[in-house]
Order: sequence, then C-alpha cells, then structure tokens
Amino acid sequence: MDELPIGRRVAYWRNRRKMSQQVFADRLSKSKSWVDKVERGVRRLDKFSVVYEIAEVLKVDVQILLGKDPERRPENPNGVDRVEVEEIRAALERYDQISAFCSAPAEPPPLSEMGKAVAHAWLSFQHAKYGTLGRSLPRLLREAQAADTAYGDGPHAREAAHVLGQVYQISSAVLRKLGEHELSWIAADRSLTVSQRAGDQLLAGVATTRVSMAMYSLGRVRPALEVTINLANRLAPGTNGSDSSPERLSVYGLLLLQAALAAARLGDSATARDLLGGAEEAALALNGDHNYYRTSFGPTNVQLYRAAVALQLGEGRTAVGVHERLDLGGFNALLPERRAQHFLTQARARVLIGDIDVAGEMLLEADRHAPSEVRCRPIAREMLTDVLRRSQGTPPASVAELARHLSVGV
Repeated sequence: MDELPIGRRVAYWRNRRKMSQQVFADRLSKSKSWVDKVERGVRRLDKFSVVYEIAEVLKVDVQILLGKDPERRPENPNGVDRVEVEEIRAALERYDQISAFCSAPAEPPPLSEMGKAVAHAWLSFQHAKYGTLGRSLPRLLREAQAADTAYGDGPHAREAAHVLGQVYQISSAVLRKLGEHELSWIAADRSLTVSQRAGDQLLAGVATTRVSMAMYSLGRVRPALEVTINLANRLAPGTNGSDSSPERLSVYGLLLLQAALAAARLGDSATARDLLGGAEEAALALNGDHNYYRTSFGPTNVQLYRAAVALQLGEGRTAVGVHERLDLGGFNALLPERRAQHFLTQARARVLIGDIDVAGEMLLEADRHAPSEVRCRPIAREMLTDVLRRSQGTPPASVAELARHLSVGV
C-alpha cells in the first residue's frame, strides 16, 4: 500500500474502520466534500498537523499514512505492533485473483526468490523472531498471492501453490501466537485449500494441523480433534500402499500429537494417551528428532506434547515429571520456539501444583531461550500476571524485572 497516494491511504483506513465519509468528516470537524476531495487527490494534505489529526481519528500510525515504515518502539511490550497485525490482515483481505480473472496479472516475483524468502520466514518463526515476521509477512503474503495468481494456469502452478500454502501456514502460526485466532483460522483454512492445489498430501497434512490449532484456540475443540484424526487415518504410513518415508512419518505423527491435545482438552484421557502412543511409535520409527515439513517431530517433541496433554488433563505433577525425565541432549537440540513453548507449559504446570517460585523460573527460562515467545504472546503475559498475583511477598528480582519490561502488574 506504500505506493498509493495519501488520499487513497486515508480512504483505505477509513473503510477499514467502517466509517462513512460523513462520520469521518464529523470527527475531523470537516465537511464531507472536504473528505471526498482529499480521498480523490483533488485536495492536498500539506499540513502535518492535519495528517496527524487524521491518523488519530483512524487509529493508525501517522507514518503509515505518509507511506513510510511506522516508528516502532523496541520496548513495546507486545513485541509486534498493532500496525503490523493490521497490515497482515489487509494482505489476507486481498483478492487479486479476481482482478486477474478479468485482465492479465502483473509480473510475479521469481519462484526461486520466493522459495528463499519462505525458507527464511520459516527459520524466523522456528527461532521465535515474531517481530521480524510481523514486518515481513504482509509483503510476503502479497508476493506469494501474486505468484500463485500469475502462475496459476502454467507449468509452475503447483510450485506457486506450494509456496503460497507455506506462507499461509506461517501466517496462521504467527497470528495464533499473537492471540489473533480468527485471523489464524482464515490463514490456516486458505493454506489447506492451496496445499491441495499444490498436489502435496503432506503439505495438506501440516496445513490441517494449523487448522486444528486455530480451531482449538477458538474453543472449537471437537472439530479440531475430528479434522486431525480424519486426515491422520488417511496419511498413516502403509495405508493403501502408501510409503513410510521420514516425511510421511513426521506429518502423521504431528497430526496425532495435535489430536491428542484436543482429546485432552475434551477430558478424554484414554483417547489422548492412545494418540500419544501412536505418535511415539512413529517417532521411534523415525529414529531421532527431525524437522521434515517444519514439524520438529521426533521422540523429544512427543515428550513435550505428553507434558502439554497432562497439563490439559489437570495432571500438573505428571507434566512436571515428564520435564524432569527429558533427554536434555535432544531437548537442547530442538529449535528455540519449541523449547520456549515447553517452558511456558511447565510454568503453567508449576502454577497448577502451587510451586509459584519455580513457575517464575520457567517463565525466565522461556524468555532466555526465545524472548518473543514471552514478550509477544498474550498467554505468556497472563501467566506472568498469575505468578505475580500468587507470589508470597516480593517476587524474585528477575521476575519483577521481566514484569516491568512487559508492563505487567498484579
């Protein structure tokens, strides 16, 4: 949107805020005619004070209206600016393929370059660099959508769909971390549709886990369970003569793990443990922890899910016991996002059993392994608030410092 004239940007954000020209004009103490002329570019906005006032009414960073990168404060406790979330939302709201249906699409970026950008985005996610992703995802989404539209009828159609499917998956994963669950579901649903067009069953399998995670976060737990088990049954190695490749084992195992978590949320401990057992069998057949299809699947990750399942079942001490028996070599070899997520699980487990001091230590460990996992996630801030509230007397200095940095109080 940076290339648009300022009047068009004003019109865009006015519509995003669901304001009519008349309402917008009233809030600015201007006439509707004045607003219309500004948006059509007939009247120039040459006073910064007016631009600033418009930004205030539209609740958007003034730099966005000026077509520049917004000023971002590194001390922002949420890690990712609301501006960035709105830009991701705007990118998801584009339907360029409709325009391309009526006229030739613009020249897309080379797929080789797109592939490199997607690989870098996955690396950023699995290292919990959510701020970096928040700034890069809007453009990556636009370019991947443009590539999918442009290559849609040619020999590279599946490759372009594969790229776009991954970008939607990354978007869904990041948005879920930020607590934007509805947007996460939209991106996940699109990733599943596009992945099927890519002709890659395993990519569709991973997309299904993203759909399930988004549903789970929205409280739609039964559908989250059903969608994962349904596809896991179809992707099970050896089914209908299918292979037992490491890639297939990884995707199948991840589907079972996500299903186990949903079953636990429903209070079905027998099903949850049965699914964990199936995932463990797949992990043992895999012979070690790997990252095929960005799954981070293997014996160690199964144990992390075993702790998360126990926590969902209200079995805090079981979750703590899993942590105490972890293979530290395997755990330390996992990517930062997985390690930090596990420490958040352990913090909740410690709160559940009343071990508040250690819960604080687990939050600090999560922050040490992947700061954004704590500083960008609403759920981490909620846990920190809970730890502060339950602490007897003054909390440890390190926990209090983290709370000050995130502007968290009791």
